[in-house]
Amino acid sequence: MLIAYAVVVILAGSSYGLNNGLVRTPPMGWLAWERFRCNTDCKNDPDNCISDRLFRVMADIVATEGYADAGYEFINIDDCWLDKERSYTGHLQPDPLRFPNGIKDLANYIHSKGLKFGIYEDYGNYTCAGYPGVLGSLELDALTFASWEVDYVKLDGCYSHPRDMDIGYPEFGYHLNRTGRPIVYSCSWPVYQIYAGIQPNYSSIINSCNLWRNYDDIQDSWTSLESIIDYYGNNQDALVHNAGPGHWNDPDMLIIGNFGLSYEQSKTQMAIWAILAAPLLMSVDLRSIKPEYKAILQNKKIIAVDQDPLGIQGRRIYKHKGIEIWARPISPLYQNYFSYAIAFLNRRTDGTPSDVAVTLLEMGLISPDGYRIEDLYEDVDYGVLLPQTKIKVKVNPSGVVILRATVQPPS
Repeated sequence: MLIAYAVVVILAGSSYGLNNGLVRTPPMGWLAWERFRCNTDCKNDPDNCISDRLFRVMADIVATEGYADAGYEFINIDDCWLDKERSYTGHLQPDPLRFPNGIKDLANYIHSKGLKFGIYEDYGNYTCAGYPGVLGSLELDALTFASWEVDYVKLDGCYSHPRDMDIGYPEFGYHLNRTGRPIVYSCSWPVYQIYAGIQPNYSSIINSCNLWRNYDDIQDSWTSLESIIDYYGNNQDALVHNAGPGHWNDPDMLIIGNFGLSYEQSKTQMAIWAILAAPLLMSVDLRSIKPEYKAILQNKKIIAVDQDPLGIQGRRIYKHKGIEIWARPISPLYQNYFSYAIAFLNRRTDGTPSDVAVTLLEMGLISPDGYRIEDLYEDVDYGVLLPQTKIKVKVNPSGVVILRATVQPPS
């Protein structure tokens, strides 16, 4: 299975990404939307509304409670930060009550913590929540973001025509690059075109955007997470080769630590996102997250898989009766033999763990010098196994086992 996959991997390396030199591995950080949505009621809910205060608190926690040490670096605002009108000069401006010191001051605070700052806008007349969009002011808004020392811009696609996006999204990216400031560019371009029945031009998207959304917004539920996993598995032949250093498919935020996922399901999301080479953007209240979920988000061995410098997106290589196997080629490699991250996913709901037994050879791990096998959640080292060796794992319902198979140098 994976032997044929290696050929696809080589072809994937020929893709060209946005030439800004940024996010050579998938971006990591914290994003407000899924957990805090468009809560603007700071009078009755001051701790949870979209405000200067919320983002400073989250920046403090990311900087001091191990998240930054694990690789999380962006603190990203989503929708609902804006005032309902532009200034008299035509510039974007934040809500004056919720961001009384302005966006530049908030960016400076986040930078003072050793972190980076991201912001949200929309290629349309309005944002999805009805605030001013960038349409008609692309150059001005790009210059404004640069003047505020923004490091990351997410551009949504509400209130715009999907056919116009083939011109509009590259144009805004052009203006961002013209500012001279390094700004990561996250696009919603393909998902809106897919909804409209338009085949996205991924060659253009790769050359314009650092990351992009392909599918539905994630919701706080296992059903939503499963639908995203299915989408990336069912459409992998069209998606995998588009990803690579500097240009990533984005299956949306990590919802680990919220209300909708069990512990096992949370481990599943982290493992599959790592296999997918996905951006790791937490959307959770870091003030109240439970220790076991915090440990999942800070699992450095799984993060290392996600951040592997080869930047190859993984694939689903087996699916039968509720059991799936996903595999991602990673470094190191010797004599054209990759190392691999392997995830065994149990989609069954019969209430009992499932045993999965398979040889390394059956998964395409064929190096004659073998692979050192390590369980990345249980921290178990199985030693060096040869391709003919059968490995057996026990996978909990809606859970995952993720292994790292490190190819051994020639003896």
